[in-house]
Parts: sequence; structure tokens; C-alpha cells
Amino acid sequence: MNGTPDTGDGGGEGARPRRGGKPPAGQPVIDRAFALLGAFDSDHRALSLAELARRGGIPRSSALRLARSLVQVGALERLDDGRFVVGLRLLETASLAPRGHGLRAVAMPYMEDLFHVTRQHVLLAVRDGQEALLVERLSALDAGPVQYRVGGRLPLTDTGVGLVLLAFAPAAVQDHALAHYVPGRGHDAVETPSDLRRVLAEVRRSDFVLGRQSHPWPVSTVAAPVREGGEVVAALSVVAPSTGFADAGYGPAVRATARAVSRRLTEDRGGEPRDAGAAGG
Repeated sequence: MNGTPDTGDGGGEGARPRRGGKPPAGQPVIDRAFALLGAFDSDHRALSLAELARRGGIPRSSALRLARSLVQVGALERLDDGRFVVGLRLLETASLAPRGHGLRAVAMPYMEDLFHVTRQHVLLAVRDGQEALLVERLSALDAGPVQYRVGGRLPLTDTGVGLVLLAFAPAAVQDHALAHYVPGRGHDAVETPSDLRRVLAEVRRSDFVLGRQSHPWPVSTVAAPVREGGEVVAALSVVAPSTGFADAGYGPAVRATARAVSRRLTEDRGGEPRDAGAAGG
């Protein structure tokens, strides 16, 4: 990056920043840069320097040096009022991610067909560690309210796409989710870790999940896995108001669409099995 080198020094784990605002040693510049970028979310799209430093957990002087460097390379932009926003360079770079844009490019025609059939919310997500990452969403203007956005992260245990991705995740990921499950935030049928374990087993048996969620507003969802060479790489779902959901035929439509995307992904790779380790830790 451009600008004054900011390597930091002094202090061990948990040490306070030294005089002059330098962060503790052992925290690479790249980590602090990503901490600044991680300060932004859907509720905080423009941040002052003070907000950026506080939310990123970085001394203000270091935050200023890093923010200036990030502006120079286009990762951040600065508004006329001095606040910082995410720069278009990140969008350009993110578009090259094969598990995001590449998957989206293959799935989009099928998702558009599903959207025109259902006229609801159609979601496509991949697993990133202990969360689901939404890579695409199509929504009708009159569809019910949801809190999902492209690029946003969803709990594995609280959403249809999340439950599908969790059901086919490595055992260590499932064990972590079961051990840290917080009841009362997800599907109505899942209130305990035992309920969650039962639902995951049912997803693996039936190859889809159908659930209803009462809070923050009543919606239902059906989700199915998307495979590439036999490995689950994504999950596809429809989210709609619970009223009339059971009779709308969403289930067969979602499952057929997920299978169609899976066939296309596998064909594009020549039918070769996908490396299971590529799905994230």
C-alpha cells in the first residue's frame, strides 16, 4: 500500500496501543485493513474516521493512514463530508470470486425462471465457515419483507439455505453449530440442539428443507442443495409469506431448479467431482 509504513511495535496480547497510536505488534497491516473494511455493514454504509476507527478496533491515527491508503487503491472512497464508503475496486475484485460470481452466472437463468413462477424472494447462498453468504437474490416488488441482501451473511441454523448448507457441511462445522445453538431465532420447528440435529438428518434424507419462521414476521421457506460433481456447493430457496405457502407448489419448483443448476455446474466442469475442501472451513 502507499503511504507511511505502519508496522506497529511493542506490547503482547491484549496490550494497549503505545503512545503515538501504534497498534500492538503481531497485528499485520493486512489484518488491520480488513478490520477497517469489516466496519461497514448494511446499517453503516458511510462512516466518519472516528466511527471507522471505533468499529474497526484500531487507533485513530492508524485508521487514518490505512484509510488513506485504501482510498488511493480504490478500496475505499471519501465523500464530500469526509465520511468513508466502500469503493468500487472491491466490487470489481469480488466479481472474480468463483464461488460467488461464477456460481451466480451459471445459476441466474434458472433463478430467473423460478422467480417468474413464484414472484417471491429467490435466494442463492454458499457456506463461508459458520455462516451462509448470500450471492444472489431476486425479489418481486410486492413480495413480503425480508432482511437479506446480496453479500450479507445469514446464520446457518436460522434460515432455509443455512440449514441445507449446514446439513451437508463437515462434521466439525455441524458440531460447532450444535454446541453454540441459540433457540428462538430461527425456524419454529427448531427450539433445541436436538431439534436441530433431527432437522439436519431430515434434510440429508429428503434433500430439501421446508420451514416456517414467525419472527420478525411470519414467512415460510423451501430450500434445496446445489451440487457440483456430487458435492454440495450452494443452496437455493424461495421465501414467501406463510399464508398459502403449502399450496403454492414452491417445493417441487425449488428442487427442480436446484437440480437443473447442479447439472449445469457439473457439465461445465466435465463431470469431475469437486474438491470438498473448497467449501470453506
